Amino acid sequence: RRAVELGVNHVDTASFYGPGEVNRRIRAALFPYADDLVIVSKVGARFTGEQPMPLAAAQKPAELRAAVEDDLRQLGLDCVPVVNLRRMDLGPGVAAEGDQQVDVDDQLAEMIALRDEGKIGAIGISAVPVDVVRRALPAGIVCVQNAYSALDRSQEDTLQLCAAAGVAWVPYFPLGSSFPGFPKVADHPVVAEIAGRLGVTGAQVGLAWLLAHAPNTLLIPGTRSVGHLEENLGAGDVTLDAEALERLDAIGTTEPQPHRVESVQR
Repeated sequence: RRAVELGVNHVDTASFYGPGEVNRRIRAALFPYADDLVIVSKVGARFTGEQPMPLAAAQKPAELRAAVEDDLRQLGLDCVPVVNLRRMDLGPGVAAEGDQQVDVDDQLAEMIALRDEGKIGAIGISAVPVDVVRRALPAGIVCVQNAYSALDRSQEDTLQLCAAAGVAWVPYFPLGSSFPGFPKVADHPVVAEIAGRLGVTGAQVGLAWLLAHAPNTLLIPGTRSVGHLEENLGAGDVTLDAEALERLDAIGTTEPQPHRVESVQR
């Protein structure tokens, strides 16, 4: 609720978060929804509760449809504004194996059918390399969610394709992740030095760089408290000068990362 009060109108969720608990909390806090609120969900996984990975692949077209129906019911919507097809092409996390290795064209056909039926407003795609994004463009995708940060720029070619195609770039793990191998942006000495000079936090510097780097960027940083939320939103007020941008541009790598192994070849 506080996020919306502060001007946030893009909320990222999924029925397999919880499972369904995040959707139910969004509905409890925000229903009836403001006209300009865009709720974005994702399909392609299911909650199992098992450890260490509490999710399993749910990549079959029928499973994608069932997940959309879960979203509609849990959120109290007739149409989910945007739904991302969460593929398993890029790590970390659960991999698609056996009959869960579904061709992206078959999945997109189901997503298009759901859009034509009015159950979803638009299609996005997530955790995919650049060649899969190219295959998805004719479906009219509006956004791509991939892991990306000032330090991990291995998906730079995908970002540039999205920018050229007018597709929103929605980086997850924008400040790093608890998964092994993901660097923590705020811990980098260059980020820390710039943050100290500007009187802001390292997280704000990392998020501000993302916004400055690509105009088609929409941020979805995680938040654990109202204070953390307000810190993240403060990144929009951070201006990085030319020197800071040059130094931040230099710290990232576009080389494939060892933790980002493709689990499915498509």
